[in-house]
Amino acid sequence: MLSFFRSLLFGLFLAITVIPWATAALLMSVFVRGERLYWWCAAWLRLAVIGARWICGVRYRLHGAENLRLAEQAQAVVLLPKHQSTWETFAFPFLMPRPLSYVFKRELLQIPFFGWAMARLDMIHIDRSKRTEAWNKVEQQGKHFMAHGNWVIMFPEGTRVARGEQGQYKSGGTRLAIHAGASVLPVAVTSARCWPRKSFVLRPGVIDVCVGPLIPSSGRQPNDLMREVETWIETEMRRLDPDAYPAAATVSGLQVESMP
Repeated sequence: MLSFFRSLLFGLFLAITVIPWATAALLMSVFVRGERLYWWCAAWLRLAVIGARWICGVRYRLHGAENLRLAEQAQAVVLLPKHQSTWETFAFPFLMPRPLSYVFKRELLQIPFFGWAMARLDMIHIDRSKRTEAWNKVEQQGKHFMAHGNWVIMFPEGTRVARGEQGQYKSGGTRLAIHAGASVLPVAVTSARCWPRKSFVLRPGVIDVCVGPLIPSSGRQPNDLMREVETWIETEMRRLDPDAYPAAATVSGLQVESMP
């Protein structure tokens, strides 16, 4: 019951703070675009994560910082994270060293204030019902944004998955990386431990974010490269959150023993 009321307070905190912040972003966008506008919006996302910590008791640990430092030196990167909740969409923009260009469904732009501000950033919003047109847009804009220093972020499972579950990993992110000459950076995140997929109630606890090694895409095939990403993420998920998985689980045809 306490978590329920804390989550209501957190939702109120988000609503109260996003309106002036997004309004300022919209006004700024008349004169300022690119990185300066991005980091202004990322500051609100940091505030949201701080709010989740102080109001709901949701903390996080970052693993693999050395992999982030190496990735920052790469010319182009496609970020491929596990997706379990809204938390990582808030946290990644300020955890990552480069501006992120999210690939997302265009319906999110209709969210008052939050979506309106996103529309002014260097993001890739697509119509999922038009697959060919959507892919062409991802490839064209993804290459453009990476050429200007952004990282493109795509959730390979396509949508949020429940704790302990594994969605179907689609090869769009690795396909983009190969076409753009970019490397891929896998990320495991246990956010559903504190913020379940189908609930607005946040539970106190620690979210682990683990950044994997940078994987070059040169000479690779999209499906094979995505299988490597999938195997790394799902194996790491079982190490970070063993209680969410059975004692032994299959990942990409490999038998993976959960950590005791």
